[in-house]
Amino acid sequence: MADFSVSLQVRDHECDMQGVVNHAVYLNYLEHARHEFLKTRGLDFAKLTAGGIIVVVARAEIDYRRSLRSGDHFRVTARPQRASAVRLVFEQEILLERGGDCMVTAKMTTTAVNERGRPYFPRELEALFLSASKS
Repeated sequence: MADFSVSLQVRDHECDMQGVVNHAVYLNYLEHARHEFLKTRGLDFAKLTAGGIIVVVARAEIDYRRSLRSGDHFRVTARPQRASAVRLVFEQEILLERGGDCMVTAKMTTTAVNERGRPYFPRELEALFLSASKS
């Protein structure tokens, strides 16, 4: 399956005093790409939540390779993989638009939780995964 990607640009307020993107901001970039990916599969994160499907990040593994700076144009990829009966993992990268340098690699493990807070894999996410595997 080809990676989904979304293009973004670093904004000044996302940078720290050293002039580089603050480490926590990368989580926002990664999340935005996952939400946009869901939309391409006919799912909306807010609507899932409103419907009682609470999708959460259970684990975030991030390797910071190089720093983004204000004004940089970059793209964020998202590639889902079914990891277990209740987990969906997104392999992600943040790549500089010009040159394609890899700035960040990440592995985001997600699951849905029911009303008791127990992990499960709702039918809607199964459909997402099946749709993604046909791309």
